Amino acid sequence: MVTASQDLTKKSSRAVALVALLLAAVNLRLAVTSVGPVLDELRDGLGMSSTMAGLLTSVPVVCFAAVGLTAPRLARRFGSSRVILVGLVVLAAGLAVRPFAPGTALFLLLSLVALAGIAVVNVLLPSFVKDRFGDQVGSTTGLYTVALNVGATTAAATTVPLTTQAFGGDWRLGLACWAVIAVLAVPSWLPLAREPFARPAEVRSEDLVRVGRNPVAWALAVYFGMQSTSAYVIIGWLPQIYRDAGISAEEAGLLFAVTSFLGVPLGFALSAFAGKVRSQSWIAVGLGVFGFAGYGGLWYDPAAAPWLWAIFLGIVNTAFPLVLTMIALRGRNPGTVVRLSAFAQSVGYIFAIPGPFLVGALHDATDGWRAPLMLMILLMVPQIIAGYLAGRDRQV
Repeated sequence: MVTASQDLTKKSSRAVALVALLLAAVNLRLAVTSVGPVLDELRDGLGMSSTMAGLLTSVPVVCFAAVGLTAPRLARRFGSSRVILVGLVVLAAGLAVRPFAPGTALFLLLSLVALAGIAVVNVLLPSFVKDRFGDQVGSTTGLYTVALNVGATTAAATTVPLTTQAFGGDWRLGLACWAVIAVLAVPSWLPLAREPFARPAEVRSEDLVRVGRNPVAWALAVYFGMQSTSAYVIIGWLPQIYRDAGISAEEAGLLFAVTSFLGVPLGFALSAFAGKVRSQSWIAVGLGVFGFAGYGGLWYDPAAAPWLWAIFLGIVNTAFPLVLTMIALRGRNPGTVVRLSAFAQSVGYIFAIPGPFLVGALHDATDGWRAPLMLMILLMVPQIIAGYLAGRDRQV
């Protein structure tokens, strides 16, 4: 029999976990979305070519693929909450230091440090949701993707104004200031990190191989990879595409912010709905159609209807909360979810590595955006197919 005191303690524990979850999620895109609006200034300051800028936009997916695979082993040894706490500390340190790097190579290296912190948090949050909020997976995933999008939107919309107005045009301070948000998230994880945890039986590398033999896991990985390619091309290049079409830096930043802001209401609603239905296949197909429309509009003329294209791309970006929800739903228990999350995210990010770099290289080779945007239109096809397969009512 559960006493009133025990019930109150359980509710208090869930509230603490939810606050910590949301504060961590706010930080998951700051390191990336703050760069795009000041990419021109950053390239000038570091002497960076378009191809190297394309490599910069690929750095997140490389780091997430490589470091994400270590997250399950770290979580088994130290506990998910402790690993997430350390990840946030590493993120804060990387964000604070990287803008003051004197050259491109060191800037990329310090970006890897910040992104390594994000990578482990990315992988572990779905299993944290499954473990702490197993009866509310869809709505809780929706809440933390809302927090993620609030952080992404804030960084995208305010980095330029902060740089020009608060910091006298110093883009380095405009980027470094986001470390404060990561620092603020750290205290909320301290009580969770102090909790004792039951170390599960060792899961060997063969367990990840077994997950990798499941077609559902591969469908999730491909879908994760394709939506990541789209997301990081948008994050890395959309403001520049608009600026090259004659739109001001401030408006380009706001247009980019729209793509993130739409994820706030849409991400929550979509995750909550997806968690209540048996199949998410047609949701994934519908999002892909908006991807065709958004990238097709940019290919036609970015300045023709810039706000409409931004809205379409904001809708297709909600593929991210959808795939996180599907990962949590496709696993039978938290242990399976963390392995499925590690496999789908790491393999997916491997698939996504070439995309942002190819966009930059194609832009350099053709001196325009039509060829890169045609590539993105074509990549919507495997995204739709994989999303349809991943969304079917199956479990790993």
